[in-house]
Amino acid sequence: MTETESIAYDVVVLGAGPVGENVADRTRAAGLTTAVVESELVGGECSYWACMPSKALLRPVIVQADARRLPGLEQAVQGPLDTPAVLARRDDYTSHWQDDGQIRWLEGIGADLYRGQGRLAGPRTVTVTGPDGTVTTLTARHAVAVCTGTSARLPGLPGLDAVKPWTSREATSAKSAPGRLIVVGGGVVATEMATAWQALGSRVTLLVRGKGLLSRMEPFAGELVADALTEAGVDVRTGTSVESVSRENGTVVAVTGAGDRIEADEILFATGRSPRTEDIGLDTVGLEPGSWLDVDDSLLVAGTDWLYAVGDVNHRALLTHQGKYQARIAGAAIAARAAGNEPAEEPWGAHAATADHHAVPQVVFTDPEAAAVGLSLAEAEQAGHRVRAVDVEFSSVAGAGLYGDGYKGRARMVVDLEEEILRGVTFVGPGVGELIHSATVAVVGRVPVGRLWHAVPSYPTLSEVWLRLLEAYRDN
Repeated sequence: MTETESIAYDVVVLGAGPVGENVADRTRAAGLTTAVVESELVGGECSYWACMPSKALLRPVIVQADARRLPGLEQAVQGPLDTPAVLARRDDYTSHWQDDGQIRWLEGIGADLYRGQGRLAGPRTVTVTGPDGTVTTLTARHAVAVCTGTSARLPGLPGLDAVKPWTSREATSAKSAPGRLIVVGGGVVATEMATAWQALGSRVTLLVRGKGLLSRMEPFAGELVADALTEAGVDVRTGTSVESVSRENGTVVAVTGAGDRIEADEILFATGRSPRTEDIGLDTVGLEPGSWLDVDDSLLVAGTDWLYAVGDVNHRALLTHQGKYQARIAGAAIAARAAGNEPAEEPWGAHAATADHHAVPQVVFTDPEAAAVGLSLAEAEQAGHRVRAVDVEFSSVAGAGLYGDGYKGRARMVVDLEEEILRGVTFVGPGVGELIHSATVAVVGRVPVGRLWHAVPSYPTLSEVWLRLLEAYRDN
């Protein structure tokens, strides 16, 4: 092992995924020298094993489903998808797992990249162990930002390692469709991958421990997605646990709590995420290795004045777009403190990640899509708000019928009866992912219900569901 001399920067960023890149972008824009440390590919999980490849897999599936709802196209798209072509396009969107373009972007903003395993070595100090064993020490004058994200969490089933199960990484990067695929889980990764691989030629069995799918959304979201998956041919089994799993002569065998024996070629566990903080030296600064990092709204780790945790590692909102939002806030806060100014604490200001508490948007790219922002009805009631849920079916909207014959979907807005604002909005239906930003603006802007009457939706579009929601609120 060879150790080099210490190199000083204003800011050191651990992790070069979208979150780390955005922190670096903001600190460099503020004139702060910045080093970025990455142990894998610059661009991170989202670019190579999550957002981009999964949506590249799903987009043809959704387009084909939409086309099948339209006379004149229905018969033309009845055949199977060209799976090799879909996978090839997926590969293009991951840049074939090469990060040259991302490196050029980092160079373009003037950040220095260090490849290797980065570890804290005391306050404001990071060591980087390179691929050749060389150790470089980086010191930070103002801040270290931990942006290392999460990894898939596997259950503690005996012998699971020998089975070589899929996680989200294998599910999004597979080179061919398995003939039979078991998916364990009921959340976003599970439902999206069940949607994709069923359409790409696999026979999918979805095993869900809980009562339904997408448990963090309104109950009707999971119900509509489950119905559609079943109609597409997925064997959806709720209230089902996996008690054991083995691989016999190449075949995966899963045994459920009810004693059912299910065989498949591959098994995907989509059962949660763990913070990638086990091997980054947290113990050298008095923190627990492998733990989530508690932060304030400027993303400063509790009990420190120099350590930031941005994105998934703080467990506030495990979504790429929300992590990038946090990165913009953290970058501004780091720059303010570096200039000798205390960041403003007021909600919705430049230095406070307020949306994490009140307005986190998310789209699940299944067929139908499920999109939500803010609080569900149950969450709003639990928080002590006096609210009312207003529901409408998309069948009441002319644009839905034009979108496709037999369009099925539902919308809900959760209205705060005291303040006359929206606490949350949920849409489920084909194409609703493009509606959710209007709801995000309404929730973030605390737009009064009375003012929303004057936001006239264009006819005939799906957005007219807003008018139907407001009419239902008025009439009841």
